[in-house]
Amino acid sequence: MNIPSSISTIIGQQPYPLLFTIISGSHLYGFPSPDSDYDLRGVHVLPVQEVVGLETRNETIEVSEVRESLEIDLVTHDVRKFFLMLLKKNGYVLEQLYSPLILTSSPEHEELKFVAKNCITRHHSYHYLGFAATQWKLFNKEHTHRVKPLLYVYRVLLTGIYLMQTGRIEANLIKLNEVFNLAYIHDLIAQKLADTEKSILPDVNLEFHHREYERLRNKLQEAYESSSLPDAPSAKIALHNLLVRLRTRSYEFGNPVC
Repeated sequence: MNIPSSISTIIGQQPYPLLFTIISGSHLYGFPSPDSDYDLRGVHVLPVQEVVGLETRNETIEVSEVRESLEIDLVTHDVRKFFLMLLKKNGYVLEQLYSPLILTSSPEHEELKFVAKNCITRHHSYHYLGFAATQWKLFNKEHTHRVKPLLYVYRVLLTGIYLMQTGRIEANLIKLNEVFNLAYIHDLIAQKLADTEKSILPDVNLEFHHREYERLRNKLQEAYESSSLPDAPSAKIALHNLLVRLRTRSYEFGNPVC
């Protein structure tokens, strides 16, 4: 994909070395509208002198700007905070780590992707069940039913099912539907790609989508119950050792990929 130059500019202005930066949001999920903003996510490395004192600052850095008519939202976490999130049943950080839309990378990014495979557990299903429930409520509470939250419902449920079945992260709804073959997904994505972020579904069949929501929720629950994934992560020691090396040695981070 073509990366706007303003994105590279913002990344280059960050105050700390970056382990990696990626594109998340609708671009990662496979259904960006023409007016979609760019959700950038990443991991930075605070120097030792900023983490050994009484207070640790800048564990999370957020930048929201409009450049060249593009809305850009960048959020990066310090490595320690990100590693601790990986050890929880947080599918969102896994999706960031394994995003194929890589802006900058490093050898340690590749090492982390290998180590983090041992962070994936069957209990990540709860993340996707909860996320889907939130988006379903959002879709239903509006007087006009937008396509975006409905796509999020299907995206997170299918990501969760796929994760339980394969142990792999896939956040792109187009690729997921190559596996699940749900006929209605193509039309929903087509509308989102052609219209605005707040596009509305005309003549939406709420009863049908409610049945599908419940069916896929049940399928995710069944996938959890039959999953061969472990109950707990086993990567804590490896993450600890990687963190110590990142803090105490000098590395070159932020090598551009795109």
